[in-house]
Amino acid sequence: MKYGFDNEKYLKIQSEHIKERIAQFGNKLYLELGGKLFDDHHASRVLPGFQPDSKLRMLSQLSDHAEIVIVISALDIEKNKVRNDLGITYDMDVLRLRREFQNRGFLVGSVVVTHYNGQSSAESFRQKLERMGIPTYYHYIIDGYPTNVDLIDSEEGFGRNDYVETSRPLVIVTAPGPGSGKMAVCLSQLYNEHKRGIEAGYAKFETFPVWSLPLKHPVNIAYEAATADLNDVNMIDPFHLEAYGKTAINYNRDIEIFPVLNSLFEGIYGKNPYKSPTDMGVNMVGFCINDDEVCCDASKNEIIRRYYTALNRFAQGESNEGEVNKIALLFKQAKIDTSYRRPIKAAKERAERSGVPCSAIELADGTIITAETSALLGPSAALILNAVKHLAGIDHSVKLIPQDMIEPIQNTKINYLRSRNPRLHTDEVLVALSVLSTHDENCRRALEKLPELYGCQVHSTVMLGEVDHKIFKKLGVGLTCDPQKKVKN
Repeated sequence: MKYGFDNEKYLKIQSEHIKERIAQFGNKLYLELGGKLFDDHHASRVLPGFQPDSKLRMLSQLSDHAEIVIVISALDIEKNKVRNDLGITYDMDVLRLRREFQNRGFLVGSVVVTHYNGQSSAESFRQKLERMGIPTYYHYIIDGYPTNVDLIDSEEGFGRNDYVETSRPLVIVTAPGPGSGKMAVCLSQLYNEHKRGIEAGYAKFETFPVWSLPLKHPVNIAYEAATADLNDVNMIDPFHLEAYGKTAINYNRDIEIFPVLNSLFEGIYGKNPYKSPTDMGVNMVGFCINDDEVCCDASKNEIIRRYYTALNRFAQGESNEGEVNKIALLFKQAKIDTSYRRPIKAAKERAERSGVPCSAIELADGTIITAETSALLGPSAALILNAVKHLAGIDHSVKLIPQDMIEPIQNTKINYLRSRNPRLHTDEVLVALSVLSTHDENCRRALEKLPELYGCQVHSTVMLGEVDHKIFKKLGVGLTCDPQKKVKN
């Protein structure tokens, strides 16, 4: 895998800037965490070399002085919003996040349910949390938010929200995903802390968009594709341009909320320490890219991956056509089309020749390997076998798993487990390969090549099942699928 990002440099300079920001405000700082604190797979995909737990590794140094507040929107609870990378709903992810933070030595103080307007599902979730001993607070929908500053900055606005009890000087505010209302929670707390005689500060730790990269840089376009369902738009920060005469990139929600923050700070301190939304952030990612070409290529692949994810969700009735169309428009900004992703073209060409579902993978050295559905194997299972054989230097004609071993597995699937599909999935093939590797040298060599699939790109001409999705994810493979369902015999 080619790397374009210096993670060690990032850990050093990013942690230095966060410490400086904490020192700026003294006794109480609300640090809004944009994106994922750990398992930030989007960042690791568009910035090859970025480690998914980099943020956590930095903040762990401050764990004795910090506590976590997890935010979830009642609107997301109501519609059972799912984290696509993990396949779990946001409310379930709140519990997962709490458990992960606690396992890493962090204090998780509470959960805040935002956008509350009497939703019964949100009330049920709060009762569940409180039965578990987790303090839970409501923050309400405010009419005209974020433009109606007079109402927001009043007893009928932020003053109506529950005051979140915190005990440590650094409060890290995070959420399962974007659009949860993290910034509003921070601003509400500034308002309510001030009422109690406590002067608190605010800062934002967010990776994307990267303020120091151009507006149409593929890394920033990939972020817009990742948030297409939220209608986020990257913009030149007008406040930063006016204050400093320099171009910086931010996104619409931060720019829209800045007048509110400005008003709050003026009410609390008499002046705003920040001249722009970009000033609020502590993001040094752009200064740690050491191979722009690698990051551009990875980001273009991510835009296409997001497009196919949206297509699949639309085909399954889980999203609207607007999300698909928005990402399609981003293709023009990035100057790409789906053919830029080489496995797509290869898989489609083989499918046209064979008339059956096919798949293709691009290996680290640029080699394209393809596979097709057979009576014994699905396209994903066949592809993994073909890829590891190539990497191990095993002739393609060699059958790693003999038919007399596959057939008993198929018999169990059909006759005992009542499956309709006799073909072996990726997990079944890998188990069989593992069993054979104890006495078959080729199988052992092939199995040892699995780590080399990390970072490779795969395309399937049919939508894959949950099992295959999970296997490719565990292997670290970037996957796209045509929005076509398999035809059942």
